[in-house]
Amino acid sequence: MNRKELVDALATRAGASKADTDRTVGALLEIISEALAQGESISLTGFGTFEVRERPAHKGRNPRTGEELQIPASRIPAFKAGAALKATVNKGKV
Repeated sequence: MNRKELVDALATRAGASKADTDRTVGALLEIISEALAQGESISLTGFGTFEVRERPAHKGRNPRTGEELQIPASRIPAFKAGAALKATVNKGKV
């Protein structure tokens, strides 16, 4: 599902216009991005948690040349699924 399909489905379920729903989705994505950029986490009970994880500096290798290189430390966004989301995704599976 892409953003347009998400906006269409959300607008239909909420009984809202697609334009309003698109602005709402855009605002939500901005809020999540800004919070993560500030190092905050966002917890949505039953759905999951958006968080920032620290990746330490480490050595890597250029696959083309085989040359060893130093990869700097970085911060990466991550999502950890909640129990209810995991149960929904695995519903009906043995």
